Amino acid sequence: MKISGAELFVKALKEEQVDTLFAYPGGQAIDLFNALYGEKDIEVILPRHEQGLVHAADGYARSTGKVGVCLVTSGPGATNLVTGIATANYDSVPLVCFTGQVPTNLIGNDAFQEVDTIGIMRSVCKYAVTVRKREDLAEIIKKAFYVAKTGKPGVVVVDIPKDIQLAMGEDTYPDEINIRGYKPNTHVHTGQIKRALTVLKNAKKPVFLIGGGVNIAHANKELTKLVELTGIPVITTIMGKGAIDTKHKLYVGNIGIHGSYAANHAISECDVLFSIGTRFNDRITGKIETFAQNAKIIHVDIDTAAISRNIVVDIPIVADAKNAINELLERAKPLDLEKWVEQINEWKNKYPINIGDSDMAPAKIIQSINKIFKEAIITTDVGQNQLWTTQFLDLNSNKKLLTSGGLGTMGYGLPAAIGAKIGNPKKDVVAIAGDGGMQMNIQEMATAVVNELPITICVLNNGYLGNVRQWQEMFYKKRYSSTCLRYRKGCETACNNPNKKCPEFTPDFVKLAESYGAKGIRVTKSEDIEKALKEAKKEKKVPTLIEFIIDRETNVLPMVRPGKALSEMTLEYKGEM
Repeated sequence: MKISGAELFVKALKEEQVDTLFAYPGGQAIDLFNALYGEKDIEVILPRHEQGLVHAADGYARSTGKVGVCLVTSGPGATNLVTGIATANYDSVPLVCFTGQVPTNLIGNDAFQEVDTIGIMRSVCKYAVTVRKREDLAEIIKKAFYVAKTGKPGVVVVDIPKDIQLAMGEDTYPDEINIRGYKPNTHVHTGQIKRALTVLKNAKKPVFLIGGGVNIAHANKELTKLVELTGIPVITTIMGKGAIDTKHKLYVGNIGIHGSYAANHAISECDVLFSIGTRFNDRITGKIETFAQNAKIIHVDIDTAAISRNIVVDIPIVADAKNAINELLERAKPLDLEKWVEQINEWKNKYPINIGDSDMAPAKIIQSINKIFKEAIITTDVGQNQLWTTQFLDLNSNKKLLTSGGLGTMGYGLPAAIGAKIGNPKKDVVAIAGDGGMQMNIQEMATAVVNELPITICVLNNGYLGNVRQWQEMFYKKRYSSTCLRYRKGCETACNNPNKKCPEFTPDFVKLAESYGAKGIRVTKSEDIEKALKEAKKEKKVPTLIEFIIDRETNVLPMVRPGKALSEMTLEYKGEM
């Protein structure tokens, strides 16, 4: 039977069991949308901006474990995806992004809304391809889904010219795909596992360092079993948080420039560092020469290129995290680590993360979220709001965290929450954002309203781009350059002294939420925090935005200064660094 390329596109989505498509129409994708018209098996979500669209697809994918799928037109439609594609690809999120393109005979002729989509995307995705022949369309789409979700997950971009969408051809869609040269490793090298266990057997101060790879592999239960079997303490990166219950007796905390004292010191003093699913990026290592300098380092990662790229390791193990952990479970033995665990607990008790003494301390807000939302998906934006969340949020099998780790993308939190709620309609979804990041994709409030998504949006408003302002305060003598969001043209250009005379914040978030048809609540006193969260949790039809007015110069502590070792932490800031 002969069908158009656009009709085959729809058939392919069904074959791949796609139930949700995040899509924004345009001239070079109009035939694909025409083929989707009236389709009952695929829900098409229309966002208000393509960047919001791709972040929503990302949130959907992270929260469901499925491949997120999006569709946009050519030119600006495609270029508006770039940030979201890079965000997802950095964090190994499986997405397939379809872009419309001008007809093949016009490619390279500067046609209206033509860009070199593949050239633009190639460096920020896992694979990108333009369909040049109608007979290749089915195989390319099948290949896209396979590549996106296998091996190290990532983003695949498929560019479909308009003439390919209109061309008639066979309606067949392959059941399997075999790609020469792409054979993701699914096996664990038993010899390397045995080497690792031999090193562990003689360890006196071992730690597990767990990254996002464990969450991606859905190996949380297996990791918990391994930790309880061996008795080895667990430290996580921000992306790895939640891999084990944060209230587990062997969970130490986050590592890194805003990690906990106990976690950073445990890394600095351990004799065996067993890392699973992390890239050892600069946010967690501090000064590389001092990172776990007394330890034998074992590194499990599905990506061969990630091993020994930043930190040279002693025992590399290329494998999926879950497969490696299962192999370890078959052979691992309990270790006598009582004194080591006591030392770490002593650090935890003596140097807890400082909650702060202000009435509206961000920690109080996050702790109230812990109390009110026992089962939820939490998304964050990027900046201080993200760091406070990752410091104080409790995570377990009933609560999941979605955040932009590798790229650190402001504007991620709200659309990711929308995608998560669409994928998990029965779960509470809470988005945590700063006043800066919230405004980067605020238009997606409309998407949440029209889709009747009762998400809770917590805006921590300090009137600054807070994370950059903190660095300016600590390292640039309070030269608050372009970070004050209450600045007006009549203000002093060199102001670094927020006070009661400052102009009002723009916009009024409560009125803005209400203008979209959402609920808006402003909280200025700590005794009202829980009341506002409970009110939002009860809402079943529309989003609720809660604006928390926090102190303007509240800082995220502890902190490791740039170029310093993890053990050299600033626990309190008194105006000098």
